[in-house]
Amino acid sequence: MLFIALHDWIPLGGLNNLKGVRSTDSKGKLIVVTALSTLPFAIGLVESAYYASTRFPTWLVWLLWITYGGAMYGLFRAWYVPYLLVEEPARVTRYKKMFSHTHAFLPIRNGIAPNTLHVIFHAVLTATAILLVSLTYHRVFG
Repeated sequence: MLFIALHDWIPLGGLNNLKGVRSTDSKGKLIVVTALSTLPFAIGLVESAYYASTRFPTWLVWLLWITYGGAMYGLFRAWYVPYLLVEEPARVTRYKKMFSHTHAFLPIRNGIAPNTLHVIFHAVLTATAILLVSLTYHRVFG
């Protein structure tokens, strides 16, 4: 949740490029996108903490699945489909502006390379989604 809320706002050296991000999106758009992107994760976090010692209500399990499922779909669609499968010239142009001068260790493919900060976020998000599978099993069926 903190990554989503802060990565476009706080300078992180070679891990992000705030000038590049602002060259593609206005401050107003960034505020709206940050708020809308962070809200479901914030609700899920607060409610998960509230129900931590009991079984999660069905609505919370659904919220977590929809939130993390949507996030996983989004990261694959925004990063790995164009990186591994289909070159998207408009995305290449946008990403070059947003992520130029950021650290990346993956080779460039189809004109882009996921930068290190996003790869770390993707790994954490994937691990969290795997934990969600376990949590669902134990909280719903356990």
